[in-house]
Amino acid sequence: MRQLGVLEGVVMNELWSVGGSGTVREMVDRLRAQRDLAYTTILSTMGNLVDKGYLTRTSEGRAHRYHAVMSRAEYAAQLMRDAMMRGGDADSVLLQFAGGLTLDQQDRLKKALEHPTGD
Repeated sequence: MRQLGVLEGVVMNELWSVGGSGTVREMVDRLRAQRDLAYTTILSTMGNLVDKGYLTRTSEGRAHRYHAVMSRAEYAAQLMRDAMMRGGDADSVLLQFAGGLTLDQQDRLKKALEHPTGD
């Protein structure tokens, strides 16, 4: 999985913040408060995200509604898995990661591993 580019990340974060679905116009309107972006810039960025497999789109009248293929948490988890595979010694990478967690985060990780389905 390729990591998102800067503008792709901005668009995906905005989509995730509204439930993972939106039109280009909706994203332009939401992002205009933060950045001066042209409609065509967002349109091409969302098209690239479709091509890369991060979004799907469905017709909605004359427009398209774009849908995130994965949640923000699923994306972050995939990046972590990819980093472990690229890091050489996966055990060492995992130990370095876990060692950098706060005690609270380590406790939450232990609980998640003990009860992976939330039971």
